[in-house]
Amino acid sequence: MSVQAATEPGGDAGPEDQRAKAGAPGLWRSSDSALGTIRRGLQLSPEFTKGLGLTLVFAMAATAGKIIVPIAVQQITDNGVSTGEPDLGFVAAAVALCAVLLVVTAFSSFLMNVRLFRATESGLATLRRKAFRHVHDLSVLTQNSERKGALVSRVTADVDQISVFMQWGGLMLLVSTGQLLVATVLMAIYSWQLTLVVWVCFVPLVFGVRWLQRLLSRAYLRVRERTGDMLGAFGETVMGAAIIRAHATEERTARRIDETVLATRRAQVTAQRLSMAVSPVAEMVAAVANAAVVVTGVLLGVAGDITPGELVAFLFLVTLFITPMMMATEIFNEAQNAIAGWRRVLGVLDTVPDIADPGESGHRLPRGPVRVRFDGVSYSYPDGPVVLDSVDEEIEPGTRVAVVGETGSGKTTFAKLLTRLMDPDEGRVLLDGVNLRDIAFSSLRSRVVMVPQEGFLFDGSLGANIRFARPEADDAELQAAIEDLGLRDWLSGLAHGLDTPVGQRGESLSAGERQLVALVRAYVADPDLLVLDEATSAVDPHTEIRIQRALDRLLHGRTSVTIAHRLSTAEAADEVFVFDAGRVVQRGTHAELADQPGVYADLYASWVRSSA
Repeated sequence: MSVQAATEPGGDAGPEDQRAKAGAPGLWRSSDSALGTIRRGLQLSPEFTKGLGLTLVFAMAATAGKIIVPIAVQQITDNGVSTGEPDLGFVAAAVALCAVLLVVTAFSSFLMNVRLFRATESGLATLRRKAFRHVHDLSVLTQNSERKGALVSRVTADVDQISVFMQWGGLMLLVSTGQLLVATVLMAIYSWQLTLVVWVCFVPLVFGVRWLQRLLSRAYLRVRERTGDMLGAFGETVMGAAIIRAHATEERTARRIDETVLATRRAQVTAQRLSMAVSPVAEMVAAVANAAVVVTGVLLGVAGDITPGELVAFLFLVTLFITPMMMATEIFNEAQNAIAGWRRVLGVLDTVPDIADPGESGHRLPRGPVRVRFDGVSYSYPDGPVVLDSVDEEIEPGTRVAVVGETGSGKTTFAKLLTRLMDPDEGRVLLDGVNLRDIAFSSLRSRVVMVPQEGFLFDGSLGANIRFARPEADDAELQAAIEDLGLRDWLSGLAHGLDTPVGQRGESLSAGERQLVALVRAYVADPDLLVLDEATSAVDPHTEIRIQRALDRLLHGRTSVTIAHRLSTAEAADEVFVFDAGRVVQRGTHAELADQPGVYADLYASWVRSSA
């Protein structure tokens, strides 16, 4: 996936750019107005308005059908009943015509609904795809600044709120607006005086609703935020169920969940209370309007300015006018909820990806062992101390490098910069003399692969997880890769071989087996530079031997950088980088460094004592 660079490819971002990148996805604030938010949302999903002209035609036909009954009542009353001798033929013709028009109206309403639902589903699908892909374009640092559950809620629950409004509230808004206009026009034709009476009653309500809209906007924004917090807490609790039970923290966890649920409830109740304030006021205004129309209409009838049929029809039209006003409560409710959701989704989409793919203009590296150079590289996390400080190091092609150091010394940051999960504040990271910023992601990801300490597996079969690195690989290639890594006996011990289900996050396999899958996956990807977070730090001795044997074959002929938690890894490396306080303070072979007073000798002595 390519994204537009915030800076020119290859340029070095300054510290301020790096600070900006780490912020959590925020709320879109280029316009505080609800209309501005909706306008921006429609621009992002043009499918919402595709074919809208024809849909509006059907909506107008469906809305016009609402006035058929009032007109029929007026005509029958004035021309078919009030003429002394009832004209049954006129009444029958009027009723028949009314029935035909109502059938046409119902069909128009059906077509309007179908087209509106199709357009909104297409628009929502586009919005979901854009939001989801943009989340993946964001750097690991930016993603980690917000809990995963809360981030996912922006792509799911918040979009669902937009869906509810677009498919119900949007439809009702469309019909209700047309209904108001049609009713107003016909009322004015019958009696401009009574129409003025109705509008005088409702104008104060319109201004009150506008004031309430600002309060509701803030209230529903809090609802969406609390919902995101709640989903994030739920996700963490489900994923960490084993840890919760192991430490007997069920009660504390339950209290934490209760707090997020109650906070969400409070936000919902506050928003609903505000939205429901419209309904009783609208009912009171409707009652006043009806009473005023009856009194004024009788006076106009006595004066001969309105016929009995027109007055009865007018009362029908007042009901037609009032209904959208009464529906405004629910429409308003869904609209504010949707706008709040839209703002949160736009907040994600407006978060500029700091790790920009140069795309088609990017450099493509040839295959072969990679030469790595860190040229004056410095990095610090937002609001934190310097993690890497002026690192100047070079790794020859085909060299196995072990990176060691105390916790917090900069080892992991070194690996993340090398794989361009983050960009340095200062300096450059070069592969074969090319700045990482200038290398197209398609080339970089095919040549550089990082194997984390705990290999993540997706819910599916073993073969599907290995094939994740190269989807076109067939079972024979996967079998060959497993044999090349000396893992044939492990595979044969699985009941269903490559078809073995691994479960969600690979929980059907042991930690060591998950790591084996990650190594086979990396082997199938066939990278030229392999970056590993120590793969044997949390497995049993038998599995460690298997992993070590597989690693030896995997690393053969490749440049590799391994974050070493066990110094046995450093013993087998060609070179060792020793990190301390963000700097490479020692470099050399294990034998050289173990004999020199310094950080490495102290680490090695401590490791030997703990292993004894």
